[in-house]
Amino acid sequence: MARESFFEESTAQSRIKAKIVRDYFWAWARVIVSAQKKWKKGERIAYIDLFAGPGRYKDGTKSTPLLILETAIADPEMCERLVTIFNDVDPANAEILTKEINDIPGIRSLKYRPQIQAEQVGEKIVQMFEKQNLIPTFFFVDPWGYKGLSLGLINSVVKNWGCDCIFFFNYNRINMGLHNEAVEQHIDVLFGEERAATLREMLAGLPPEERETAIVEALVEALKELGAQYVLPFRFRDEKGSRTSHYLIFATKHPLGYRIMKEIMAKYSSEEHQGVASFEYCPASQIHPMLFEFVRPLDDLEGMLVRDFAGRTLTVTEIYDLHNVDKPYTMKNYKAVLIKMDEENVIETDPPSTERRKGTFGDKVKVTFPPDKNKGGVHERK
Repeated sequence: MARESFFEESTAQSRIKAKIVRDYFWAWARVIVSAQKKWKKGERIAYIDLFAGPGRYKDGTKSTPLLILETAIADPEMCERLVTIFNDVDPANAEILTKEINDIPGIRSLKYRPQIQAEQVGEKIVQMFEKQNLIPTFFFVDPWGYKGLSLGLINSVVKNWGCDCIFFFNYNRINMGLHNEAVEQHIDVLFGEERAATLREMLAGLPPEERETAIVEALVEALKELGAQYVLPFRFRDEKGSRTSHYLIFATKHPLGYRIMKEIMAKYSSEEHQGVASFEYCPASQIHPMLFEFVRPLDDLEGMLVRDFAGRTLTVTEIYDLHNVDKPYTMKNYKAVLIKMDEENVIETDPPSTERRKGTFGDKVKVTFPPDKNKGGVHERK
């Protein structure tokens, strides 16, 4: 499939991808603007898309650039603050996108006119971002394959305050490219040369599922080493649901951004097990639902909480912040488990359930877990 055909038609996966990006942009923008007002940290925010495409798929469906701009136009405050940069290496795409943007109703209400470029994404752009102290920026990187996508590019943006990144990770092409000498350089800049070499050795003989896990974990580790402490992958399966096609990978330095994106990705997951989102979108699951109660992740969460917080007293917010990273659970899942544990007298709460509205569990409620019976004292979480 050539790059030229990438925008031939929209798919369920592409529409979900665009919604995730749009929803996070809106939530991120509100948080950043609130912080700017409180701490007087400036009056501008930015959205940068380096692989923007023509703005619409051939069937007329709007892609991310138009959705982002429409979201901003609908809010007077965003109109005054938002700076946008859209780039596509194909001049024809950039020209079409320019026309599409100019045709958006209300586009002139934006204080800062959208900037549209047709540049090759590579080391030159990385160096430019590295030298700049960026204003708060939501950075979307959506290459078709892997050319132009690098750890250096991602880090050049997320290094700054208020800057988050979400990027398209084409698992199929990267999986094939790992052992292709012709594209070795592109793979090395994505994972880091040393990690890429280690990964190639590790993958030899691994079955497909273990291979996929190893590749994604290597990328997550690389991002965390750069300082993006909170990383969330969202998997997309093909139309039949038989194999992974690609991922959206979100990277941020702030736990609030992680929490917000986790809620959004959970909402757009096509499956739930006991109310716990799968963090993947599979078109086939909408047509052929399965009996997911055979998998009981909330039961697993209850066991983890008893083990990890044995003998400790913490608020609900503290429990969530300390425990949720790199796990598929949202705050809603934690509260569901804590309500169940409270009803079964597994934990003690302050205030007790008799002083709270039935079925509720506020963020500031204090929870005391039973001691670790095996150790006879407080279990210190590692």
